Amino acid sequence: MHDDNFIIYEEEIEKIDSILSKMLKGAEAKCALLVDKDGHLITRQGFTHSLDTTALAALLAGSFASTKEIARLVGESEFSVLFHQGKKDHIHMSLVGDRSILAVIFDDRTTIGMVRLYAKEAAVELFKVFATLTERVKTEGSGLSADFANSAGDRLDDIFQD
Repeated sequence: MHDDNFIIYEEEIEKIDSILSKMLKGAEAKCALLVDKDGHLITRQGFTHSLDTTALAALLAGSFASTKEIARLVGESEFSVLFHQGKKDHIHMSLVGDRSILAVIFDDRTTIGMVRLYAKEAAVELFKVFATLTERVKTEGSGLSADFANSAGDRLDDIFQD
């Protein structure tokens, strides 16, 4: 987890929402949430009206944090994909870069394979949006001092490096 703040502009949120909507349609999933690893909801798409998305975001981040320790104990640095299967609803979670978690909730109208395929494609597109945001922070800043903007851009580079 990172102590620095992560700012996403409205333009990027619109792109992210479009990517999530496209993924939901292709995978025939119910909803998707993009969460930062600190447990803050970045955005959501689909049928989320019956969900406490704030609590869900925090729990998803907690799940990844505890699973990271499990991975370490078995010799892995981190597990990048998690899947929870319920009687009627299921959750597929995957890391996007080093900072975000994409969670897709789906039911038996689709398969885990379809969700994994579309979630992987969406993660690639989301990563591109975050890379563009990194460049934007470096070049434009955010109306803050140039020293701060350059420092923030350098930290984003650290976050989203391969």
